[in-house]
Amino acid sequence: MIKLIFLGTSDAIPTVRRNHTSMLLKYNEENILIDCGEGTQRQFRKAKLNPNKVTRILITHWHGDHVLGIPGLLQTMSLTGYNKTLYIYGPKGTKEFMRNIMKTFAFQKNYKIEIKEVSGKFLETPDFYLEAKSMTHGIPTNAYAFTKKAKIRIDKNKLKKTKLPEGPILKELKQGKDIIYKGKKYLAKNLTYKDKEIKISFILDTKLNNKIIPFAKNSDLLICESTFGKELKDLAEEHLHLTSEQAAEIAKKSNSKKLYLIHLSQRYEKNPSQILNEAKKIFKNSFLPKDLDSVEIE
Repeated sequence: MIKLIFLGTSDAIPTVRRNHTSMLLKYNEENILIDCGEGTQRQFRKAKLNPNKVTRILITHWHGDHVLGIPGLLQTMSLTGYNKTLYIYGPKGTKEFMRNIMKTFAFQKNYKIEIKEVSGKFLETPDFYLEAKSMTHGIPTNAYAFTKKAKIRIDKNKLKKTKLPEGPILKELKQGKDIIYKGKKYLAKNLTYKDKEIKISFILDTKLNNKIIPFAKNSDLLICESTFGKELKDLAEEHLHLTSEQAAEIAKKSNSKKLYLIHLSQRYEKNPSQILNEAKKIFKNSFLPKDLDSVEIE
């Protein structure tokens, strides 16, 4: 199961109800933090999450509302016994920004940090892979996608009828291999099935560009910035951001299944439903998460 927690859903200026941008993706032993705006570690407390379980941080870009929580989070992890290697990924310039953070803030660092500037497929494990794509936001900016690979699973109900024993023989079935047990042949295709691939895309600060739709193609969950309503399309263009309608068009044209709108301007604090309603007119499966909301997918 994959769980995504929306730690912060505001834009550059937080509101009473919305903190700066940050999300946590949990899958097996991975706890992947996407951006780390100011106050993120306090959002961890509110959500009853342990920051020492964070395995990786994906930084979309180095505007303050997406990264000012990093120094505090790193300090907390140091003070509370973080004992893993922390992997930090970001666009071009990330290594220099991180060096400056380490110079500026005088805190004890007693764990290893590896910093990588990434594009394309930059991490692959037997279970999932991560991709990055550059966006258009005035400074180096990445969109990210997490994809859980489709895997061969054994049909437990069918397996019971065969009375096959636990052990290496089942491992071969999981690899799609036919097996022979006590002189009888068992076909893998009759005892197994392939679960579905799951893709979650994160398209944060960017103006509309022709790289977004191919990158987000076939997303099960598309997390997309929606800083402005349709009435401020020109302002969105000027500030290199997206509108609610543009986010919905991206979801529709990329064949995504669900759209989650985040990074809302404070101007919609009293009426956030405007953003949602505009998106729903174009893409019905649109949602407007609040801080600390979560969604699960399996």
